[in-house]
Amino acid sequence: MLQSKDTDCIRHSDVETDVKWLNENVVEKVNINPQVDCYLLKNGCHIILLAKGQLLNLGCAMGHPSFVMSNSFTNQVLAQIELWTPPDKYPVGVHFLLKKVDEAVAKAHLGKLNMKLTKLTEKQAQYLAMSCDGPFKPYHYCY
Repeated sequence: MLQSKDTDCIRHSDVETDVKWLNENVVEKVNINPQVDCYLLKNGCHIILLAKGQLLNLGCAMGHPSFVMSNSFTNQVLAQIELWTPPDKYPVGVHFLLKKVDEAVAKAHLGKLNMKLTKLTEKQAQYLAMSCDGPFKPYHYCY
């Protein structure tokens, strides 16, 4: 960090930024705003650290609401489980999230919105040419 340009702004992750080193080697630390700290280093350069080096959109409370993040993280976890079990099902590469998984996540979160999902009748399912249980979007559909 001593090789940084003056007033570099560091803002992503304490895995990428040695925040411990920064705190141990600072000449002066000034809190500019909530979640914005300016560090004066021994070489005279300043480093601006956002959200104490944590994830910016969470640490500075300007990211997605927790409900949106819950949907996203649930999709990610279920996608990882799907890719892992069984391991030979998917070759190495990029794959679409299964619509059934995405729809299950959406359904699991409906209660938070005080909503309930109704099931298609046989007549509706036949008209739409799909199963009563979904998935309700074609494989290639992207949200």
